[in-house]
Amino acid sequence: MPAHVLPEQAGIGFKPAHLAALLDEGGDLGFIEVHAENYMGAGGPVHARLDAARARFPLSVHGVGLSIGGAEPLDSRHLQRLCGVVERFEPASVSEHLAWSSHGGVFFNDLLPIAYDEPTLARVVDHVQHVQERLRRRILIENPSTYFALAGSVLEEVDFLSELAARCGCGLLLDLNNLVVSAGNRGESPWTALDRFPLHAVGEVHLAGHSEQSLGGKTLRIDDHGSAVGQDVWSLYAALLQRTGALPTLVEWDTDVPEFNTLATEARRARDVLQSLSARAA
Repeated sequence: MPAHVLPEQAGIGFKPAHLAALLDEGGDLGFIEVHAENYMGAGGPVHARLDAARARFPLSVHGVGLSIGGAEPLDSRHLQRLCGVVERFEPASVSEHLAWSSHGGVFFNDLLPIAYDEPTLARVVDHVQHVQERLRRRILIENPSTYFALAGSVLEEVDFLSELAARCGCGLLLDLNNLVVSAGNRGESPWTALDRFPLHAVGEVHLAGHSEQSLGGKTLRIDDHGSAVGQDVWSLYAALLQRTGALPTLVEWDTDVPEFNTLATEARRARDVLQSLSARAA
């Protein structure tokens, strides 16, 4: 399969409302990322705006609806539409969530958890291999945000992801905010998860903010992508890059989206971390 890689720089999620500012003021950004499902239509202004942006910036396509962890075969129509997006926009990277979101013809507007066991692993391996064969490229699979551990899980998440990458040759998208959210909700340490994560397979990093709610006297972390990146995520990011070197890094902000300058400032903070790492290496 051909190699498709993003630059080892900091990028942002593309918002059509930011197009003019992105083209005028975002020249120092490394790449942009979009959700595949937003571009599965036939064309029109939505496609035209993305064409204008991708003429200036490398593009990453991030899927949220393939249901790659689902118990049923992949939806052939959805996969065909994803193939159309990839053929149309020729992204430097394609990624998808380790989750399920459809069953029995019903679509759930959420990324739902899977059991970490051998039958699920074998099924996900088959799904990922099928997607890679259809797209004729290697894809990245993102570690999920979780709120509880399923009773049937017998494997640790990091072991599941490591086996997945080894068996089907996919890469991994390491979402550090998800690492913080999941570990916090399980009463564990995200640092322990980072220590055990298969970093050799990581092809992209996501940074985002999350919110907190009180539930039954405990703090529940919610992966809502609705605020600035938290300090705990920034600390993990610096430690990660010390171990891996520079990696393509995306700042996600999908709810309560701010003005372009606020989003770009977050990306530039990630850029500064990347550049400080390069300076120390030199």
